[in-house]
Amino acid sequence: MKIEIVQPSDIEKQSMAIIEQELQNYDISHLSPKEKQILKRVIHTTADFDYVQNLCFSKNAVSKALSVLKEKNAVIVTDTKMAMSGISKPALSELNCEIYCFVSDSDVIGQAKDRNVTRAVVSVEKAVNLFKDRNVIFIVGNAPTFLIRLYELVTEKKIMPSLIVGVPVGFVNVVQSKELILSTNTEYIIAKGRKGGSTVAVSICNALLYQLYDRNE
Repeated sequence: MKIEIVQPSDIEKQSMAIIEQELQNYDISHLSPKEKQILKRVIHTTADFDYVQNLCFSKNAVSKALSVLKEKNAVIVTDTKMAMSGISKPALSELNCEIYCFVSDSDVIGQAKDRNVTRAVVSVEKAVNLFKDRNVIFIVGNAPTFLIRLYELVTEKKIMPSLIVGVPVGFVNVVQSKELILSTNTEYIIAKGRKGGSTVAVSICNALLYQLYDRNE
């Protein structure tokens, strides 16, 4: 087996070229160019072409998210510290975008214990209470209970998110939580089925940010 020597600066570029070539084997004619860029970054993160079928977008998801981010006053809320740490800080700074994860806050931990619910449930409630009048993008890659509670708050008209990225991974209530979001009239990017994870959530968020922020400048 021959190992190809590739300069660090060229690894991502070459990977994307391979993905582009292999995508020719799939019908992605339903995707807009901007949606395709998101799909490619998810595949780049996972090396999994199943996302061609799994990843779905509401009609105006990408355009709405980009419009909100361009206004430079958006709030991003994640369900895990891991997801928050992976989202591009230079892009967030350039776009004046605030980012939060409340799952480790002492008040969230205390309430979750008292109520016998997950910290994800309490953290989404805290976010809604703080940002119900803001342009909020929710990035969910781990906790289906976060998505389920968010669905309830949306249906109760407590908040209308600018975008929900719902890609939790796993086996318990994962598929169901995603189907709940698909049933709403919110803008969403959802990975149907069991696949997903924080890295996928981050790749989707960064793919949106990179359409407005040039990393090479």
